[in-house]
Amino acid sequence: MSSSSTSAAANEYPYEEGGYTLYSAFGDPFSLRSLRALSAAKVPYKLVGIDFSNLPSWYHLVNPQLKLPSLRLPSGEILTESLVISEFVADQFPEAQLLPKSAIERAQLRLFVEIFTSRVIPNMINLLTSAAAEEQDSARANLLATIKEANDELAKQWERPSGKGGPLWLGDKFSLAEINTVSFVKQMAGAKKYRGLVIPQTQEYAAFNKWVDAFSAYPEYLEFSIPDDVLAEAVAKFFNLKE
Repeated sequence: MSSSSTSAAANEYPYEEGGYTLYSAFGDPFSLRSLRALSAAKVPYKLVGIDFSNLPSWYHLVNPQLKLPSLRLPSGEILTESLVISEFVADQFPEAQLLPKSAIERAQLRLFVEIFTSRVIPNMINLLTSAAAEEQDSARANLLATIKEANDELAKQWERPSGKGGPLWLGDKFSLAEINTVSFVKQMAGAKKYRGLVIPQTQEYAAFNKWVDAFSAYPEYLEFSIPDDVLAEAVAKFFNLKE
């Protein structure tokens, strides 16, 4: 892996010839999905850092939608959308075992990720963007309800053979379940500091809290970890939050 800030002509953009090139932004939870997928699968790649607030003039050649992350393949094709990229990595490098072999087990894992994608993340954004106290109270309750959904899926998974009792989705193995979700769990640092979010240390959330404690100590997480205070300030800046 190498980092690049190479400038390019108007009709060119930087990439690794014959290799993988990832275009991502520091601290972006969507970019972190792709970084963790490539790292967990031990895929060599060139990293091109992108500043959200000052996109390079050439970036539209990589992704016309100007979204991050993007992954350029050795063939020259470019993939966009973080979930698409992580799924591609899991499919392209099956030896990494980021997904279970069983179709039903893969579906169960994807349901867990879907809870984050369609419910946890939107509710967290609603909480961060709510201004009035009453709106924040409602958004906070909705977020906790969706975290409880994730908690219940974890508890069910750990009773299945592939869950092996936890503490990660596939027992002791960091998988696509973690790759696609953990950066968003840690983004809650902003909601905790600026919106009073508290995830109770009760039996109701016991599986979720156990899972967070466990993945936070795994090398696959720590390689790209960002301190909570730094994350909280980044979230505050992005959403223009005040204490």
